[in-house]
Amino acid sequence: MAGPGAAAGTAAIPAGAASQREPAAAAAMSSVASYGSLVHAVSGAVGSVTAMTVFFPLDTARLRLQVDEKRKSKTTPAVLLEIIKEEGLLAPYRGWFPVISSLCCSNFVYFYTFNSLKTLWVKGQHSTTGKDLVLGVVAGVANVLLTTPLWVVNTRLKLQGAKFRNEDIVPTNYKGIIDAFHQIIRDEGVLALWNGTFPSLLLVFNPAIQFMFYEGFKRKLLKRQVELTSLDVFVIGAIAKAVATTLTYPLQTVQSILRFGRHRLNPENRTLGSLKNVFYLLRERVRRFGLIGLYKGLEAKLLQTVLTAALMILVYEKLTAATFTVMGLKRSRRH
Repeated sequence: MAGPGAAAGTAAIPAGAASQREPAAAAAMSSVASYGSLVHAVSGAVGSVTAMTVFFPLDTARLRLQVDEKRKSKTTPAVLLEIIKEEGLLAPYRGWFPVISSLCCSNFVYFYTFNSLKTLWVKGQHSTTGKDLVLGVVAGVANVLLTTPLWVVNTRLKLQGAKFRNEDIVPTNYKGIIDAFHQIIRDEGVLALWNGTFPSLLLVFNPAIQFMFYEGFKRKLLKRQVELTSLDVFVIGAIAKAVATTLTYPLQTVQSILRFGRHRLNPENRTLGSLKNVFYLLRERVRRFGLIGLYKGLEAKLLQTVLTAALMILVYEKLTAATFTVMGLKRSRRH
């Protein structure tokens, strides 16, 4: 702290200012590392694992429709029947473990970041739609940068052994998650683990839009009733996810193709590189299949993602509420 003998030109710090900043910084760190944020993160991770496990076959059908462009079957039931007939009864659950592992990590990061920042920014006051959107985008960016390598590996493992109609797809032979990481780094370079990062960063608007609508609907309902019923949570969760998915689906298709990374796109049969090229893939999709090609697999995606998101949010809300009740803590109603 500056005293009477402070050097000329050095601004004097008011008495007590430094000591006031220290508790403020400590409070900020406490908000970020709070028990409440951890409860939200664990509840979000458990909810996502539960929901994805229940609806995993629908995600398998969606991914095949996005990546295997020459598949003639267009509907989710038809694709699932083909997969079971050609590859076995358990084929719709191929790649379940790496997907669940990635999803668990991803949702833990997202919910922890979202709720920590919300506690820090909102500080016990009512949130707004604009704040929810900004928080969702920031949490989404952190999530993408930290977990994209897991999603690249799980996309490839999930499609390994699939019977493709598209002869331009290069098959893979990974023995597991660790071996997939090793082969990708060895054969394609470490940056290949971040394939699809650019469309993924654009897609942070998907969960941001989803939670913006969800929190908005939630606030409106809580003005008229004391708490939300399970049906309320499920329905508004489903509506919010349907809106977000429909708006961002073309980028999700490009993201899946980039993550898979096994298409040959030129006469030399060289495999698609890391961020090559979102706009090229969008143009090619439109040229070959028309505008409808940008939405190939949307039916399967909506069916899977809306049901999964609604069930995930329901489990998340109930588990969070139950945990706070058991621990004797008051859950914030700042939403």
